[in-house]
This record gives sequence, C-alpha cells and structure tokens, in this order.
Amino acid sequence: MDTRLIEFVRGLRAAGVRVSVSEAIDAMKAIQTLGIEDKDVFRESLRATLVKDGDNMPVFEQLFPLYFGSGGPALQNAVEDLTEEEKQILQAALQALSGRLEDLLEWLTSGDGPTKEELEELARQAGVEWADNPAEGQWVTRRMLQRMGFAKLEEQLQELVQKLQEMGMSQEAIEKLLGVVEANQEALAEQVAQQVGRQIAEDRAHRPKDLHGSDLMQKPFASLTEEEANLLRKEVQRLVTQLRSRAALRRKRGIKGRFDSKGTIRANQRYGGVPLEIKFRKKKLKPSLVLICDMSRSMLSVAEFMLRLTYELQDQVAKTRSFGFYSDMEEISIVLIGHRPSEAVDAVLDGFYNRAPRHYATDFGYSLDTFFKRWLDSVDGRTTVVVLGDGRNNYNSPRTDLLRQLQRRARRLVWFNPEYPAQWGTDDSDMLEYATVCDAVHVVRNLGQLAAAVDSLMVSS
Repeated sequence: MDTRLIEFVRGLRAAGVRVSVSEAIDAMKAIQTLGIEDKDVFRESLRATLVKDGDNMPVFEQLFPLYFGSGGPALQNAVEDLTEEEKQILQAALQALSGRLEDLLEWLTSGDGPTKEELEELARQAGVEWADNPAEGQWVTRRMLQRMGFAKLEEQLQELVQKLQEMGMSQEAIEKLLGVVEANQEALAEQVAQQVGRQIAEDRAHRPKDLHGSDLMQKPFASLTEEEANLLRKEVQRLVTQLRSRAALRRKRGIKGRFDSKGTIRANQRYGGVPLEIKFRKKKLKPSLVLICDMSRSMLSVAEFMLRLTYELQDQVAKTRSFGFYSDMEEISIVLIGHRPSEAVDAVLDGFYNRAPRHYATDFGYSLDTFFKRWLDSVDGRTTVVVLGDGRNNYNSPRTDLLRQLQRRARRLVWFNPEYPAQWGTDDSDMLEYATVCDAVHVVRNLGQLAAAVDSLMVSS
C-alpha cells in the first residue's frame, strides 16, 4: 500500500501537481487510519490531502484508478453455468480453432484474463514506451487490442458458434455463452486501457528530472514560438553540462573495466595458473558518430537542436562526421568544425533554408545512394550511425536495401524521429520499413526526449 502511494505521488508530481513532503506524510497517515475498504472515502481523503488547486482535480481523477483501481472490471467465467456435456463441447470447439486467437478466446471464456506480466509485455510490443500522454495512450491501447486479436474476434466467434451448433450445443447455452464473452470483451478492453495508462504514468514519473526539466522542454518542436525557441537555445547549455557530467561519470566507472578471464589466465601462466595478477578488459566509452540529418523545412527546428547538442558534446565523442539531406546528401562537417557550435549550426541551417525548395522534395533513398558512393568509408564497425528524420520520402524509393547494408557495416544504426508512431506508415511515410532495419528508434518530439536520446548515444558504442 505504501509503495502504491509513493508511486501515486510521483505520478501527480510528474503531471504537474504540486505535492509537498508534509502532504505526502498526511496522506500516509490517512491510509493508515482509513484503509481502503471504502474506496470512495479513501479517494476523497486522498484528494482533500493532496490536491489544493481545483485545476488539478482532473489529473487526480485520471491517475487514481490507475494506481488504486482493480485493473478494470473482473472477467466472468463463461463456463461455470454450462453442463458437463456443454463444457466438453466448448472445449472441443475451441481446440478445433486452436492457433487462431487461441489466447484471446481462452481469456474471454475462462474469465482468467491475461496476467499483469502478459499485459506489460503486450504494451511494450505495442510501443507504450513511445507514448507520453492520454491521446498517445489511446493509440497504444488500440494497437494492443489489435495484437490480441480483437479485430478478428467477431469472425472467430461466428466460426465458434457454427462449430458449437454442429456439435449439438443448445441455442440457449450458446447465447448465454456469447453474452458473457461480450461482457468479458468490454472488461478486457478496459483492463488494457488502464494498464497502458498506468505504464505511461509510471514512466513519466520515473524520468530523470535533470534531462526533462521544465514544461517547455516537453513542448513539441513544431509548436515552439520564436521566443520559446530562444529560451530553449539557452537551455541547451545547461543540458550539455548535465550530459557531459553523466558521460564523465560513466567513463570513470568504466576505467577499470570488466574482469577479463582469458587475459588473467594468460598473465598468470608463469605462476602455475595461480591468479596473482587480475586483468580487466577496459571499455572505450567515447562513441564514434555519423549523423545523417533531414534538413527539409519541416525538420529544421529538430535538426538545429540535434546539431547544437551533439557538437557542444564533441569532447565526449571520439569522432563525428555530419551529413544533411533533403533532395540529395551533402557533408556539413566542414562548416561545423573550427567554429563555435552555435555559429556553425546557424550557418548550416541558413544554407539549407535558403536552398531548400518550397515544395516537397525530400528523397532519402536517393540521398542514401549518394552517401554510399561518396562517404561510405566514414562508417566502420566502431561507428554509431544516427539518422534524424521523419521517414517521409515524397513517395520516392525508400532504398531500405541500402539502409540495411549500412546497419550491417556500422556498429549500430539508430533513428531519431519527431513524429508520433501513429503517423508512421501514413501517406508518404516509409518509417515502418526503416524501423525494422534499425537497432533502435527514438521518438524526439521535444527537447526533453531529444536530450535523453542523445544521452543514450554517449554510452559505450
């Protein structure tokens, strides 16, 4: 109970509700006094203790059932009212449909439902880590239900009914069975929605505050005013300091390295195998990067902050080469090197902005082909390749074959995309194809997400 309250308070704070330590202690005392036998009284007591601003009431009401609810309405056992003969018929019919929505039909008829661990895994597969708010949570919920087989459930139930009729089950028993299954279907959908909401809330509550900062850092790049963008440009310096400290700490921890069993055996052969000298395998923590940035007009604001962050962190990187593209690829490292990062980035952006056509002209496939012909030697087995782009290709060839070759040649291939995952694969987006080739994909809609993604690049590559 105490753990749930702590997580609940974290969730409130992450959502912008101010909760002091004393208020959290008061809430703890309320729990010890009241318990949760009467959930309404318990909810009212917590709300009175933790929420002082009426504007925060909707946040409280949204989060409370995620942390203290039952996980959604309980599923019913559709089998318990059947006769032994009807149970055997149902079991035989389900076995006849084995392999097609087997888990879903079992959950809906037995009333057991998926375990918490199964729901968490389904949510992960549906992309819950990319969701950041209730609207995106609805998208993850729909994907989870699709993965579970809800889209094909009606067709499968019709087949089940047909088999039950053929095997001699009465129409009354079939209708009763379907009634429970329909109720379970709604209950399971609600459980899924609550699971997604809870995972999003918990993820938001446990983010490192130093890399996410103010609300402005959570505002999408595309929605920033010029004044807000200027404020974030100043914020970059603070972020760089924190990212540099984190990278330095990781490097300090990695100086000694991991125990090297083979090296220890070789070094101690002269001692008859007695391990007097312990050897460690040192890790090279500074990554070697190749950045490939979409410099089309819709991507310039994201590209600006990406270049600012990475070039302010050059002392934490072994080597970086940068390339920009819209209709074709060109190297931008020459402009960036030898100048102050802010001045160099501005020069690159101005150059692309002045040359970029007003109409759609993005062609990543063609640009990638140019990269292969001119700069492929910049990538080897020690290189992490980072592509920054929305994956929209103006209906040109995506050339996933070249991207796959690049992934095999590099140590890692990582993609940063500023679009919602729900937008991938729509219209001229080839992102769903690109995502299957990449070692990792990060959604970078705002500076907080971009800083966390860049931080991940500073880890040993």
